[in-house]
Amino acid sequence: MTSAVTGARDVVDFLVDHATTGINTAGEIVVLGWDSTIAAITGILGRTFSWDEFFLQAWFMARVSLLPTILVSVPFGVIVSVQVGGVAGQIGANSFIGAVNAIGVMRQAAPLVAAIMIAGVVGAAVTADLGARTVREEIDALMVMGISPVERLVAPRLVAAVLVGVCLSAVVATTAIMTGYILVVGSGAVSSGTYLGAFISFGQTLDLVMAVLKSAIFGFIAVMVSAHKGLNARGGPKGVSDAVNQSVVLSVILLALVNVGVTQVYVMLVPQRLV
Repeated sequence: MTSAVTGARDVVDFLVDHATTGINTAGEIVVLGWDSTIAAITGILGRTFSWDEFFLQAWFMARVSLLPTILVSVPFGVIVSVQVGGVAGQIGANSFIGAVNAIGVMRQAAPLVAAIMIAGVVGAAVTADLGARTVREEIDALMVMGISPVERLVAPRLVAAVLVGVCLSAVVATTAIMTGYILVVGSGAVSSGTYLGAFISFGQTLDLVMAVLKSAIFGFIAVMVSAHKGLNARGGPKGVSDAVNQSVVLSVILLALVNVGVTQVYVMLVPQRLV
């Protein structure tokens, strides 16, 4: 009986500790995001923003994530076209394949795939970079010299990630839609005019605006999680590797949750076009 009570108490303590750690981590990420945003805005307006670091990070993020993004977008466009085309053919609704691409790719796939690329490829590199600087005490050295690590290192990466995330979203949307168009029209399932007509009829300008907004939000979340884990890495190389794993997992979970929330708000507030 005593062992059972002790075991139950250990489980409760474990859950409470992890819940407390999660709440503290969430609060620290929010504070870091606020500080980084303020540092980026004041730096740009005050002409103290580290543009060299920004261009360096933006080029790095684009270089390492562009090809994987395209390689993911092509099969996604194929899958959507094949699956939707099969169902549409069974119910005689082939003309709506273009509309599905407009809704599915532009609203959901483009920003989410871009965000996953940012979290998995770019976020891991950001965490590893900042984590290595942390364990080598470079971050402490910057603070001793009166230089803010948030202003010098995090803010340029934040702006770069938001910009690159929006650009990658456009790449995903263009690649997936073109892939679907080539597959569906090339196979003779529908004509080019029918495909584009459905796309134009069901697609809205607000869909593009929402895709851009989602991409910016997702890029912001991914780089903030990565920066937080990197700046709080402890324990040498193993601590850096653990921080990288944690940042990728946490980023993907947060992106999925935020995507659901933003999508629900969009569906409730924006009337859906039916014709």
